[in-house]
Amino acid sequence: MKKLFVFALLFWSAFSFAQKPTDKRLAGLDTFVTKVLKDWHAAGVGIAVVEKNKIVYTGGFGYRDVENKIPVTENTQFAIGSCTKAFTASLLGLAVKDGKLDIDKPVTDYLPELKFSKENLTAHVTVRDMMCHRTGLPRHDLAWYGSSTSRDTLLYAIRFFEPSAELRQIWQYNNFMFLAQGVLAQKLYGKSWESLIKEKIFDPLEMKNSNLSITDLEKYPDHSVGYNVKNDSIKRMKYMNIDAMGPAGSINSTPKEMANWVITWVNGGKFNNKEVIPAMHVQQAMSSQMVIAGSLPDKQNPDVNFANYGFGWMLTSYRSHYRVEHGGNIDGFSASTCLFPGDSIGIVILSNQNGSSVPAIIRNFIADRMLGLSYRNWNQQRLDDAAKAKKAAKERMNSDSANQKLGTKPSHALNEYEGTFKNDGYGKVVVSTKDNHLQIDYGQLNFRLKHYHYDIFNAYPTNEGLDADEEDATKIDFNTNLKGEIESIAVTLEPAVNPIVFKKEIKEIKIDKAELAKYTGIFELGPQTIKFDVRGEGVLWASIAGQPDYELVPVKKDEFNFKILNGFSVRFEADDKGAYNTAYFIQPNGTFKAIKKK
Repeated sequence: MKKLFVFALLFWSAFSFAQKPTDKRLAGLDTFVTKVLKDWHAAGVGIAVVEKNKIVYTGGFGYRDVENKIPVTENTQFAIGSCTKAFTASLLGLAVKDGKLDIDKPVTDYLPELKFSKENLTAHVTVRDMMCHRTGLPRHDLAWYGSSTSRDTLLYAIRFFEPSAELRQIWQYNNFMFLAQGVLAQKLYGKSWESLIKEKIFDPLEMKNSNLSITDLEKYPDHSVGYNVKNDSIKRMKYMNIDAMGPAGSINSTPKEMANWVITWVNGGKFNNKEVIPAMHVQQAMSSQMVIAGSLPDKQNPDVNFANYGFGWMLTSYRSHYRVEHGGNIDGFSASTCLFPGDSIGIVILSNQNGSSVPAIIRNFIADRMLGLSYRNWNQQRLDDAAKAKKAAKERMNSDSANQKLGTKPSHALNEYEGTFKNDGYGKVVVSTKDNHLQIDYGQLNFRLKHYHYDIFNAYPTNEGLDADEEDATKIDFNTNLKGEIESIAVTLEPAVNPIVFKKEIKEIKIDKAELAKYTGIFELGPQTIKFDVRGEGVLWASIAGQPDYELVPVKKDEFNFKILNGFSVRFEADDKGAYNTAYFIQPNGTFKAIKKK
């Protein structure tokens, strides 16, 4: 007990090093933040508050590194996640000013390599549509999250994503559309997105300690470590490298330098009286471009009168004040960048806690003080909401258990589920066995599988800091073909569309040219004849009258798949003398026997 008490003293003593606000409106901020971090088991937080063209407060509370007891300062660097989006959109605002772009023309006029699964979208999606999330595409986030692929590969994958709505029908948040904006900026200026952000935004805003990659964050002397909370304990998280999706969320910055960013916005795009972001872009970016959700004020939330989206900003009313805000979340970090343009106030909250409510709570507390509003206990309200959410999750788990068919077993031995499965948009997942259970490796993500019923398994993440509760399971449905082999897996990775199907890749086996000769000849299947012959360096082909020739791929001893016909294969059978005079054609509509013509 004494040891625990000493640890608590060491932990909370970090707050005594935090700079106390000198502005009377923020009196008690240190006490409030200390309580919030304690209640939410959060490691630390960085804060910036500006008014007009002045910094009211920058500072930090708690630890940027819990294990080594290193406190947060105004110069501590955090990942800001999707707060990056307004930076990327601003590059396109500059391109408009420079005469390089018309945001109301189809994006393919400038970026023909961007294609959608529907021709209508490819022909008509504009840059404006992409900037305000109204392309018809839902998130499809697991096609990039955890991926180690390139930016160009992710851009190419967009053509395989199923939309869930018509163009401009509804608002649907989509990170891929901001990735595409970053690639578009690169093409318009002939420089990388990273170079453009540094040259056109970081440098003029004196953001010298901000960068655009987790690799660079780790090199920065005053960088923060990301954390998650599990059973009220703080757990260190592994950094997630999202360089490929950079334009949607990879900026890292400090409270002090993010203050310069919000000063620029509350001053119409100017910093130190010099225009950095075009005034026209600032005006449009902070104006409603798409409705997120239309509703009248309700009893639970009487102060929220609308919810719309601009260009990289979410717009709403906050206690009768016009608020422009965007959150940011990436592994181990949560952030909020907030503007009250009518009041010339900007607030930035950066936290090294995963999926945290801390930024919103502290943001609202500061907003109330700066706007002269009456006190509200935002912390308790969020704690109550979290308790309700936890209860609802338990109820979902109980409901899921009621659907489970007890006493069932997998239809195959565990090793028969192994293999590499591929989806054109989502990439590859690898299923293997470890310690007598199945596991999945998907990019930088790893999952342990637990049998649910029949050929359906629950998947639980095993990445550091991402250990899931029972109610967080994702279901993996293994599907078999007519031959009783595992053929594909289906997973609900994007709730707005059909389950994503990954097809098993068949491993080719090597057969030399001389060995293939034993399968050649003419076989009769009823009135039809099929000729098998070897071509080139050693490839078996099947020729059927009135059809194209089919290349055959060896997959097992005496068995070949038709390369371009999914679900079609042929298995040769030897007689007592070793001659291959029988062939079985295995097709979706049955298995058919053919005899070699004498």
